[in-house]
Amino acid sequence: MRKVTVSPYNQQWAAMFAEEAEVLRGIFGPEIVAIHHIGSTSVPGLAAKPIIDILPVVRDIGRIDVYNAKMAAAGYEPKGENGIPGRRYFQKGGDQRTHHVHVFQVGSPEIERHLAFRDYLKAHPDEAKAYGELKARLAERYPYDIESYIKGKEQRVREIERRAVRWYREVFLGK
Repeated sequence: MRKVTVSPYNQQWAAMFAEEAEVLRGIFGPEIVAIHHIGSTSVPGLAAKPIIDILPVVRDIGRIDVYNAKMAAAGYEPKGENGIPGRRYFQKGGDQRTHHVHVFQVGSPEIERHLAFRDYLKAHPDEAKAYGELKARLAERYPYDIESYIKGKEQRVREIERRAVRWYREVFLGK
């Protein structure tokens, strides 16, 4: 059974992302347009489950399943769309997860949503701190119940996401 653990920010998370991004570039090669570090581990100072979330942007999502064997050889479990149409999702580390890879095709609105959330929390440290504290409380309350942990932060995530996308569009897209 997987234990829900929320850790204080670790400066090594950025290096862990960079190292794994190189592995993914080696696997996907020219399919890759960009690779982003997303999720809580990408926000300096934010407490997080110590799992590195990576978002590769690719030219054609339809070609990504061809790389499942290479991803498996690198320790990843291919999970298909895993509940989000147009995504290819991979997990590494089994019950002791270390990395999640969320692959999206250029133009997917999911890319903006993830980048907006990350950049908004980077620019709003008070909100990041409050979000981290909520996650820590939930992990303490539900150490072996990932579904309750996720449900407990769901409303806060949606609220942050709404503000983040509006902010991101104004700041980065001039909309």
